[in-house]
Amino acid sequence: MNNAPSRPAVSPRARIAALARNDKWFLGGLDGVVWAPPFPQWLHRPGFWDPVHLLQHEVGPGFSVALVRPDGLESPLSRATCDPGGRELTPRGWRPGRLVATWSDERGVIVEERRQVLPGGILESSWHVPRELEGHLVGFTAQPADATDGAEPTAAGVGWTRVVSDRRGQELVLRLELAGSVSPAWRRIVPSEGHGAPEWRHSPFAEDGGGDPWSAATACAGADPAPGAAPDPNSDPDARRSGCIWIAVALPLAGIDDGGPPTIRLTLRLRRAEARRPAPTSSTPPAGETPAASAWESFFGGFPHFQCGDPYLDRTFDYRIYGLGLNRIEGRWGPVRHPAIAEGPEYFHVPIAYSAQCHMMEMRWRRGGREAWGSLLNFVDNQKPDGSFHGRLYPERLEGTDFYHANWGDALLAVDDMHPDAAALARCYEGLSRYARWLTAARDPEGSGMFTVTNHFETGQEYMSRYMAVDEEADVAGWRPRLRLKGIDVTVYAHQLFRALGSVARRLERPGDEAEWRGLAARCWRAIDERMWSAEARLFTDVDGRTGERTGVKAAVGFYPLLTARVGGARLDALLDHLEDPGTFGTRFPLPSSSVDDPRFSAEGIWRGKRRNCPWNGRVWPMTTSHVIEGLLRCWRGGSARAGMLAGDMLNRFARMMFTDGDPSRPNCFEHYNPHTGRACHFRGIDDYQHSWILDLLARGFAGLHVDASGIEVRPLPNGPVRVSLGPASARGRTVRVDVEPERLSVTVDGERLDGPRGEALQVPWVP
Repeated sequence: MNNAPSRPAVSPRARIAALARNDKWFLGGLDGVVWAPPFPQWLHRPGFWDPVHLLQHEVGPGFSVALVRPDGLESPLSRATCDPGGRELTPRGWRPGRLVATWSDERGVIVEERRQVLPGGILESSWHVPRELEGHLVGFTAQPADATDGAEPTAAGVGWTRVVSDRRGQELVLRLELAGSVSPAWRRIVPSEGHGAPEWRHSPFAEDGGGDPWSAATACAGADPAPGAAPDPNSDPDARRSGCIWIAVALPLAGIDDGGPPTIRLTLRLRRAEARRPAPTSSTPPAGETPAASAWESFFGGFPHFQCGDPYLDRTFDYRIYGLGLNRIEGRWGPVRHPAIAEGPEYFHVPIAYSAQCHMMEMRWRRGGREAWGSLLNFVDNQKPDGSFHGRLYPERLEGTDFYHANWGDALLAVDDMHPDAAALARCYEGLSRYARWLTAARDPEGSGMFTVTNHFETGQEYMSRYMAVDEEADVAGWRPRLRLKGIDVTVYAHQLFRALGSVARRLERPGDEAEWRGLAARCWRAIDERMWSAEARLFTDVDGRTGERTGVKAAVGFYPLLTARVGGARLDALLDHLEDPGTFGTRFPLPSSSVDDPRFSAEGIWRGKRRNCPWNGRVWPMTTSHVIEGLLRCWRGGSARAGMLAGDMLNRFARMMFTDGDPSRPNCFEHYNPHTGRACHFRGIDDYQHSWILDLLARGFAGLHVDASGIEVRPLPNGPVRVSLGPASARGRTVRVDVEPERLSVTVDGERLDGPRGEALQVPWVP
């Protein structure tokens, strides 16, 4: 090896800045609190009136902000498009971690607002206020009276207890506080009939006519209210049954002198409460609280930087890091004791078993691998008595969690390859062993080697012909376990799980376990190979559990046996033919969830005459595309040049699909897409949905970096970008960088560099 030459590093701040745009608003604190309203109603108003989510619980409204003059009248704010000198301004600008809005008052004075969601459940509206403005900056909200208790002044604002319910009726009790960065001039709590809106003129505070009937002195706990002030809302039973509780905290604009235009912050803090009763509250972020900017820079800094000069690929990699951060959950929410990644915003903002495999594949590229291990450990720690896993993990009761199949085996080995942890591996082995024995007993009691799907939801892939082939009412039966479909996808998952457990059992020196798992894997493979290959369809298909006959339905899961790296010869050629055939799966954007020639195929997601939220009868789902490209990558590493060429081509088209209108400055990540046009399901509003592992595919496919216990191999796909750099990546306690040039490859490990010709695999064994 040679000493590596120094190369210019791209800072996390620069990478974050490169994602800036003016058509996004999603914000997250990297801990389970996210402000990502799919269709915001009040984005044109200051603050956070549209609801925020704490895990799957919607909490709304948040709060808005008004600029109130000394005479008590509002100074209306409108979006500023130019400054007094005529220079054009951007009314709204977003980047990961912050949303900046530029406002103008009626005199044309420009005021900048910066919105952030800070770690610790803090929504912050920060204002850069010109000194010529006088009066107050007022944060205000209108909380539903029937869900709000214990509203009372605090040292820096007003606190209250709020009860929220998710879609299943599970309650979560929160303590909220609206506060400011300076001592408030006054605070108000006013019950009201009717509904609230982020319009100051609609609030009861607009009736004061410039007076401050509740000053800072009289609004404190225990003080008598000023004459004419509203009574304590807790003293009026009607105030707790209907209408809303209006709350306001006013910060003075005068008397602040820091040598420049003052910055004033209004915050709404959310945290769990132990009971539905008043509780002591703290003020705004305590000293030492991590600001959003540094938290996001730290998160980005834990990942390697991917750069190839193709704006679509470069931006896809960093945008995915943003998406993972947006959906990151800190391990402090009841059963969720380890940091992990939620599947997406809204009600998807919890750990979900089906997507956990994706998060393990991608978060292993972050230094330390905590979230990668945590994404499995959370399910292991909460394993059901029968050995199965919950489908979702909620912060309160684990009820109504359903069940999803997942490729746990491959994900476990992938994380262990990058971040070995003997204790975590042993815990996961015990949990997955119990899961595997449950799976065998419950879903293959006859010992066929094939595993049963009992409803069309548990695969994560509903509304498909594959289920209708064995039950004409499969799509209307809900979660009821009425199907007996031996699923090709879940059977491949089982095979990979048995194989992974056999490998781990050997390392743990458990020869009896190893023999058991290898025997189950062998039986499983025989069933896939002998009973699930359809010569007519030229694809692997499901099997009817009642008759033992293949269904012959062509679905994208029919390519999943590629994950075993055991498909070769004529069968591999047949699968690759399908991926190139526009009449079946070779669409412009890869790849349709059901074959184009399926009688129920719909590129638009229409099923039984109705557009569905989650249709798998033809839409492209990044989850499935990730599985198939992963399989091709394994076949290529096993010697199939054609599989490698197709993997590179599909990965390139896959990345380009996830850009709105093909604009390289507008990456997205929705649930599903049109296979012909690449149009996303914008009607759902669920962007930044982490249901695939394209970051991992770019790192291993185009940068060519593969890591395992034996060492490093660099072998980029043959038709990837001409130049690629990736690094620094953290792998098994080492720091690794890869550079791909037109004719050469190089890998740098802890400052020592080795290079070789591009057409050959570059292998570096670990040196103790």
